Amino acid sequence: MSIPLIDFQKLIAGDEITRSELKRGVSEIGFLVVENTTIPLSQIHSLIAQYRKFFTQTDDLKAPFDMSQTGSNRGWGRAKGEQVNPNANPDYKQVFDVGVELPQGDELSKQTYYAPNLWPPLFGFKEEVLAYYDQAFDVSLKLLSAIADVADLPSDFFADKFNPPMALLRANYYPPRPQDAGENDFGIAEHTDYGCLTLLAADGVPGLEVLLKSGEWAPISAQPGQFVINFGEMIERWSNGNICATLHRVIGTPKERISIPYFFNPAYNTNVAPIGSGENFRAGDWLTKRYNETYLHKQKLDS
Repeated sequence: MSIPLIDFQKLIAGDEITRSELKRGVSEIGFLVVENTTIPLSQIHSLIAQYRKFFTQTDDLKAPFDMSQTGSNRGWGRAKGEQVNPNANPDYKQVFDVGVELPQGDELSKQTYYAPNLWPPLFGFKEEVLAYYDQAFDVSLKLLSAIADVADLPSDFFADKFNPPMALLRANYYPPRPQDAGENDFGIAEHTDYGCLTLLAADGVPGLEVLLKSGEWAPISAQPGQFVINFGEMIERWSNGNICATLHRVIGTPKERISIPYFFNPAYNTNVAPIGSGENFRAGDWLTKRYNETYLHKQKLDS
């Protein structure tokens, strides 16, 4: 089964063939690739270079930004700091996480998922990351509007539910797969994402695999300037299964790889209970549960 390739500009213009392919990706596969967005290719190359500068520093230089010293998911995550699948070993990748920048003194900043960001003193790093964060927000919200249309929801259903978002911009650094890695060692083990929509930029090095309904693992890649889109458990449940969350993984290859997922999640108090159920389940409560099961440093803090 082929992964749909979606032209963002045609989608926004309402092209029917593009909408049909979007529906297939949303409801049957849970993955698609989007190109021709408003995010320039040059910006992706520059952002990847900024993250590479950070990750290739020594651990001693990265240590002041170690998220394990905080109660939140902001800053650097060491290799084996996460375990997305309890049946596998902790993931051997490194990460760097940032969230929305709130005005100084904003009460929301006291909540874990609106915590202040940690910024390494690399020239241009903060400015480039925040500029990309804002552009990823815009593209993601427009994608969700189109997705609502093909998932039998009002096109404006998601419009007022992301202010301010719990969106997390992450950079993943996958080193070459260790020579002594075993069958339970992964860059990131088999999992589904937790939240709403993921907009993934990457450096073009292959590694991501998707579990198809046939039971086969299929590679999926995007060149810089293209974006892999997938969906999380929150939106699958929220949409009554009309939007599909799909298992995926990264085993790793002899080459290092950088990917940049933007986990687009609603505001903390947004009700993400199944539409029409009459229930109430806050987005923040959902993410809290799932993150606490994944971040090993949060498990230590809670124990």
